[in-house]
Amino acid sequence: MFSKKHFTIMGLVCAMAFPGANAGAEGFAINEWSAEGVAMGGARMFAENDAANIAYNPASITKVQGEAFKQSAVYISPHGKYKAVRKDNGEIEEGKNVVHAGWAPGNYYVKQLNDREWFGIGLYSRFGMISEFERDSIVSSNAFFSRLNGASLTPTYARKFDKKWSAAVGAEVNYAGLELQKNVFAPFGTVATQTKGESWALGWNAAANYAFDAKNEIGVVYRSKVTHTMDADFRGYGIPAGLGGDHFTKAHGKVTLPDSWAIGYNHKFDDRTRVELNGTYTKWSSYDALNITFDEPFLGNAGSPSPKNWSNGWRYAIGAEHKLSDKYTIMGGYAYDESSIPFDGADFIVPTGARRSYSLGLQYHDKKQTLALTLGLIDIDGLRIKGHETDAYSEASTHDNYAKVFGISYQRNF
Repeated sequence: MFSKKHFTIMGLVCAMAFPGANAGAEGFAINEWSAEGVAMGGARMFAENDAANIAYNPASITKVQGEAFKQSAVYISPHGKYKAVRKDNGEIEEGKNVVHAGWAPGNYYVKQLNDREWFGIGLYSRFGMISEFERDSIVSSNAFFSRLNGASLTPTYARKFDKKWSAAVGAEVNYAGLELQKNVFAPFGTVATQTKGESWALGWNAAANYAFDAKNEIGVVYRSKVTHTMDADFRGYGIPAGLGGDHFTKAHGKVTLPDSWAIGYNHKFDDRTRVELNGTYTKWSSYDALNITFDEPFLGNAGSPSPKNWSNGWRYAIGAEHKLSDKYTIMGGYAYDESSIPFDGADFIVPTGARRSYSLGLQYHDKKQTLALTLGLIDIDGLRIKGHETDAYSEASTHDNYAKVFGISYQRNF
């Protein structure tokens, strides 16, 4: 049975504020769920006694001894530039993004119920993004401010069947808050628009681990897609009074967060050194469109169609950790994230291509607590973007994209 202390800790986890939007993995995926996970490039499916296993691999919460509570915060600062070709005269406009650094928090609690059963709950973000460009730029006709706030609450049950097999299943309560701002260049002048809404939806996940022996282990994790049907507020500012003035109406649309498979392999060279390999396949093809309809037509339009037609893609990662002593461990990692965004489905909401992540970390640990610090760099490829009917550019591209990363985690064992 849970004691009063256990309920208090679980309540703190559930009450944490939702994560802010950040740019991490390809598309609008986030896998910066702990400082240690970032340090190992996201290849952290088999960590010993780590409550953040709820996020990386729920079947591995069976590696937590007793009870543990963990908090993590990862700081991400993205940077980039662009070039765009004007439709009307072919001139090239250059600019850069408005830097929006953000934090990706993770909050985890794991309780060992008996020799075979574990319960855990996590609050972290699987999806999120934010991008902003100059409000008077040519690319503002596509998007000058975009934000997706995401949070997942994941109660999880795990069972260890024997020395080789463990498995877990969990529910996901997923929150999505979407805000899109762009300019519409009308004959009478510029109209600034804002679409803002939020939604809750349900998903699930399952995981299994198999240990060949004391040194080799494999695992697989499935996370379901989550479809949000969103009702939003739409506002248009700058319409002359003679044409009806500022326009306010309700907007409706769907946002599909894709399902994914992750498979990992863990090898222990000895009691001090281990390495993980990880591959994550995300079905981005489910993000086929971001179509918005209006209750009342805006400038003669009943909605704002936006086809995406993204392709499915892989993320590959390798991570290693080595115990320097009984209290200190160093970690390092590398990851490569394929681009899933086609030329005719690209936009300035998510204006980035393939990514390569480099990271290093240091962890202090004793019997009661761990503290980890991480530094990382994400090298991000440019993206070619086709201009559509309502865009003021015929073609655009981004370049010199990168993100600086810093992470900190603290875990307390009881």
